[in-house]
Amino acid sequence: MSELAVSIGQLIRSDRESKKISQESLALQCGIDRSYLGRIERGEVNITIKKLYEIAKVLNTDPKIFLP
Repeated sequence: MSELAVSIGQLIRSDRESKKISQESLALQCGIDRSYLGRIERGEVNITIKKLYEIAKVLNTDPKIFLP
C-alpha cells in the first residue's frame, strides 16, 4: 500500500460521502465492482488515470482534487 494510493483513496471516499453517493452506486456508474472501489478507497490498489477520470466524471468533480 503506497502513501499516494491511500491519500487518493481517502480523497475519493470523502468526496463521494459528501455527495451522499453510496459505494455501490458509484461503482455501478463507473462500471467497476463495488469491492474494487472499496479497495481503491482504502488505497490497496493503484488506480489508473483513466479510472480516476471516470470516477471524477461521475462525481462531477475535477480529477485534480484527488491528487494530494
